[in-house]
Amino acid sequence: MHGDEPTSRGEECDAVEREAAKQRLLAQAEAERVPVEDTTRAVPDRRWRRDQR
Repeated sequence: MHGDEPTSRGEECDAVEREAAKQRLLAQAEAERVPVEDTTRAVPDRRWRRDQR
C-alpha cells in the first residue's frame, strides 16, 4: 500500500480471504499436532565413531 491511500474493495476482500485461509491452516495444524508426550526423543548413536578410530 502506498502512504495513506484508502484500501480498495478488492484489497480488502483479499485481506479477509488471506486471514480466513490463515485461520484454516492454523486450525488444521492444531488438529494434526502431536503432543510432546507422544513423541520419542531421538538420541544420536555415536558408538560407531569410537569403533572407527
